[in-house]
Amino acid sequence: MKICAIGDPHGEISKIKKIPFKGIDLILVTGDVGKADFARNRFWENKKLRDAGLKEIKYTGKDNKFAIVEIHDSMVNVLKHTCKFAPTYTIMGNTGGSMIYNSSINKEEKRFGLKLPRLRDSLNKIEDFYLVRNAVRNIDGLRIGFLEWFFDSCQNKELGYTDEYMISKAKKETEKTKRILKNFGKLDILVCHQPPFGYLDKVNNTFAPSSRNGKHAGSKVILNYIKKFQPKYVFCGHIHESEGHTKIGKTEVHNLGVAGHKIIEINKF
Repeated sequence: MKICAIGDPHGEISKIKKIPFKGIDLILVTGDVGKADFARNRFWENKKLRDAGLKEIKYTGKDNKFAIVEIHDSMVNVLKHTCKFAPTYTIMGNTGGSMIYNSSINKEEKRFGLKLPRLRDSLNKIEDFYLVRNAVRNIDGLRIGFLEWFFDSCQNKELGYTDEYMISKAKKETEKTKRILKNFGKLDILVCHQPPFGYLDKVNNTFAPSSRNGKHAGSKVILNYIKKFQPKYVFCGHIHESEGHTKIGKTEVHNLGVAGHKIIEINKF
């Protein structure tokens, strides 16, 4: 079976179109499919203002619509392209997750008096597309686990989170993910958003606070799972600047960066 794993596309359709999909049986994506430049830049801009004790920039209706349409249109374009070649499975990353809920879109429409696209409805219309949320799929004899992004408690100390709400949220999500991965058990492939802690996860970028550069932003929960269950492959993204590959025991780990790809051939069982 010939599989193409793709790192967080972030709407980079030009890069996606350069991937040689001919002969591919299955496509796996590590999340963050859509482009969210506007939303991401505004988030970090406001964080800098908060840290400096200054007033944040409020979202206007126009801003909100632009951010949502940017993610929606770019995500749909990427998936329509990949699904022309092979069934495509993806997880949710840390960008645009709430957009898959029509209730969230309804709320934004009411808040700003806007008409907005519904991502969930658009995705349902794409043939051979599958959004998998924290579940295992048996695909042609292969056990493939799909773990969406979560906030790992280990980041509280590593990245300096002190907000009580975020610490509580991380604790809950970490415990939930431990249960999910325990239920996954032995896999052939794990598709997850963030890398395992200490491997292909070092922050070094220009938009995040400089205090985070050089720090590890991966997940210890994922690392412990890999060490215990040793899936043959792990595909991830999230920390784009740490794109590369390594091994943890018998497991091949690939951080595929932004729209990077890895083609493998694996025997069905």
